[in-house]
Amino acid sequence: MTLTLGVCASGADALRSSAPSGLPASTNALSPPAAACTNASRLAGWSNFRLAMTTIAVPASETAPGQVSTEVSQGAGGVLLFGSQAPANLGSLLATLRSHVPGHLGLLVMTDEEGGGVQRMANLVGSLPWAHTMGATWSAAQIQQAVHNVAVKMAAAGVDMDLAPVADVDGRAVVPSATNPDGLRSFGGNTSVVARDTVAYMNGLRSGGVIPVIKHFPGLGDASYNTDFGPAHTLAWSTEQTVGLPPFKAAIAAGAPAIMTSNASVPGLSTNPGSISPTLITYELKGKLGFHGLILTDSLTAKAISAAGWSVSGAAVQALRSGADMILFGPVTNTQAETTAIASRIVSATNSGQLSRARLIDAAGAVLAVRHVNLCT
Repeated sequence: MTLTLGVCASGADALRSSAPSGLPASTNALSPPAAACTNASRLAGWSNFRLAMTTIAVPASETAPGQVSTEVSQGAGGVLLFGSQAPANLGSLLATLRSHVPGHLGLLVMTDEEGGGVQRMANLVGSLPWAHTMGATWSAAQIQQAVHNVAVKMAAAGVDMDLAPVADVDGRAVVPSATNPDGLRSFGGNTSVVARDTVAYMNGLRSGGVIPVIKHFPGLGDASYNTDFGPAHTLAWSTEQTVGLPPFKAAIAAGAPAIMTSNASVPGLSTNPGSISPTLITYELKGKLGFHGLILTDSLTAKAISAAGWSVSGAAVQALRSGADMILFGPVTNTQAETTAIASRIVSATNSGQLSRARLIDAAGAVLAVRHVNLCT
């Protein structure tokens, strides 16, 4: 609905009758102006459940994305595709899924298409080498062009967001493992090279019609462990600021639309996993670095989250309170039940005041903004 300020009919008649002779009533200085319509003013009219669902990206198999049509019809803001061999008819499957979106306001369909061993749909869009290989042997222009070519095909297949590039600075040229989350996923151990190539990869995605997500803030290079498998910490914050942050700063300066946080703690800054740390997200990323795009969590089903004592739904509330806008979680036994639990926990937290409604509206607004959705048109 369009929110406007006005007066009742009898009051308006009274104002018109008192207007100076010869002047149209519309010029009367006493007439209150109409309030400008904004996404925030429209979202203020949404239920807490609808707002909560907008902040959630639900996991789905790329071979059967229709399995989450119920969640999408309830307003889920995104779908995260998993798999290794995308079906030839993925585009039509996703078009059908999008037909379930309430109000046809758009749906973020995302996947991990990084290159090397982390590619979900290379059979449809073409293959990229490991980021480490690109960083060591390709120019920035070559990276941008190759990624652009892949992105065009991703967009044609209905995938409009890529959880890439990895902006972590890590010189360990090994296959990622439980003890090393990056390795070959990183453009290398030189901060300047990683910053350059992160921006090139990001620009290739954008020019091809896909929204890039820069990860994993503030940098997982040389992290103590892989957060998917257990607790981990980054380098000390004093080191992280000079080694890990520059690629993220470069991406922000170049117009990065979205950033994913890591689930590692940061010695000297925060003992909480990054995705649920207000110090990391609100104070550093939003405050000091001035980032105002979409902020996504890393997977809240990661062992680093549960090891810190959080359920997925509890961590989701804490992530939103900390400044994150979109909740990600990995494949679970019952996606619908998990999604309902997360949304219900967010609604309950909002109703009780644990999570401010203004923060929830802001998060939902960030999800719509990255898709350029205008609720006032």
